[in-house]
Amino acid sequence: MIPVNIPQLNGNEKKYLEECIDTGWISSEGPFVSRFENEFSKYIGQNYGIAVSNGSAALDVAIRALELEKGSEVICPTFTIISPVQSVINEGLVPVLIDSDEETWNMDVNQIESKITSKTKAILVVHIYGLPVDMNPILQLAKKHDLKIIEDAAEMHGQTYNDKKCGAFGDVSIFSFYPNKHITTGEGGMILTSDSILAERCKKLRNLCFEKGRRFVHNEIGWNYRMTNMQAALGVAQLEQIDTTIDRKREIGHLYNQLLKNNADLQLPLAQAEYAENIYWVYGLVAKSEEECARIQRQLGELKIGTRPFFWCMHEQPVFNKMGFFKSESYPVAEKIARNGFYIPSGLGITNEQIEEVAESLIKIVANG
Repeated sequence: MIPVNIPQLNGNEKKYLEECIDTGWISSEGPFVSRFENEFSKYIGQNYGIAVSNGSAALDVAIRALELEKGSEVICPTFTIISPVQSVINEGLVPVLIDSDEETWNMDVNQIESKITSKTKAILVVHIYGLPVDMNPILQLAKKHDLKIIEDAAEMHGQTYNDKKCGAFGDVSIFSFYPNKHITTGEGGMILTSDSILAERCKKLRNLCFEKGRRFVHNEIGWNYRMTNMQAALGVAQLEQIDTTIDRKREIGHLYNQLLKNNADLQLPLAQAEYAENIYWVYGLVAKSEEECARIQRQLGELKIGTRPFFWCMHEQPVFNKMGFFKSESYPVAEKIARNGFYIPSGLGITNEQIEEVAESLIKIVANG
């Protein structure tokens, strides 16, 4: 079996975990948590890091910390994992969706301004799969309309936009450390900001909103979204290797590009935009039809080669439609990408020989369609 992802744990992970066990510091009180927060925020270019239990938790905390008025509108991409829009809705805010760019698969920034109203208070940017969203137009719109930027850089550890790290653009930004990310802590997430007041608010919200006075007396509701010392120890070890990780991910992407370049029946990921080189968080492909996409995934599965479908559009999520959101809305580019897109094995643990095997099998399956 060639799975879609195998994480790499070949640095100081074991050493740091043994330190946690030997010292007894395994909970969120341990020293690796603050170390990971400080080192990661410095690496990205924000002043403060707040480690949490996962990326979705980071979104919950980040959005509530902004204290946007209930009913306010937040611009979001329709093509994304459910977490960002779920967090928006759960906070009593209204997501306003944007279609995708056909080449980068990110939100089409040219469509944003027409969706801004007097109720719009934030733009939630989600960088998708390997290339960042074109940030300059968004920064200009945020300044022009006095909007907050929530930057979901869950898939973009180490990626840059015009040489500035993704995650450094948001009033508040978030990362995920799920096993398929460039830095993994098993589960885990991080909120970044350069606003000291916002940082303190996030710290309070992740820790059940404990007060500084009498313990166990609470004036508001928060969450138990703390990261453990053992998770943070993994994160510190993984961060030490981030440059090597990025080099390898790009090597994987370039090899697939070379092997699949003559296949006109598949849209390959864009290798480079004007503002960034693809970091290939996953190696995604778009087939010519939904049926062809399903056939390719099925036949690769029969050869024990793992695949995953692309995200499903937010405006077509049954749970949101039942809640009354996005009725009769259509976003044709995102719908095509969601229906026809899939990704193939591209985790850090894959070998070049396995990449060649996957590509050879894929080429044969597509040719026999």
